[in-house]
Amino acid sequence: MEVAILSDMHIPGQKERIPDAFREHIEVADHVIHAGDFGSEEALADVRSLTSDLTAVYGNADPNDIDLPPVASVEVDGLTFVVLHGIINPVERAVSSSEGVVMNRDDWLDAIADTTRARADEPTVGIGGHTHEVEDTVHDGIRLLNPGSATGVGPDIDATMMTVEVTDGDLDVTLHEA
Repeated sequence: MEVAILSDMHIPGQKERIPDAFREHIEVADHVIHAGDFGSEEALADVRSLTSDLTAVYGNADPNDIDLPPVASVEVDGLTFVVLHGIINPVERAVSSSEGVVMNRDDWLDAIADTTRARADEPTVGIGGHTHEVEDTVHDGIRLLNPGSATGVGPDIDATMMTVEVTDGDLDVTLHEA
């Protein structure tokens, strides 16, 4: 089964639309996972119009009344995906900077891995967003993915998303750029 994974669109606040190539990946995927920061109800509705099988979570740039959970789990062909945005909360170590609150990479990895471990049994994959940085790593024994920003939000950031082919509990990840 093919799973399309995306996050951090920020539509319409910072970008206007999902790149056409990514829209095609969403349309043909068997399942779509979105790790938050649609940016608007309209952006969520747009993604929902492209797929009949969506797992999505709330991100810190989403409207407060958007109807999405902070954490979700979905099983695909013997593999459980635990999805969360990865927003900073009071129990995570963070430092203030002139540009806001910054979380270092290890803190982000710990937060995603800890939530994934608490939400599902093996085999599991944790999916997070928030940083707009692509990640595909194993941290504390858990595979963690961050598809980056589907619209390329941020200075010098390409639009990115992932597709994952899941076969009998194994996965093959492909990064797409637009």
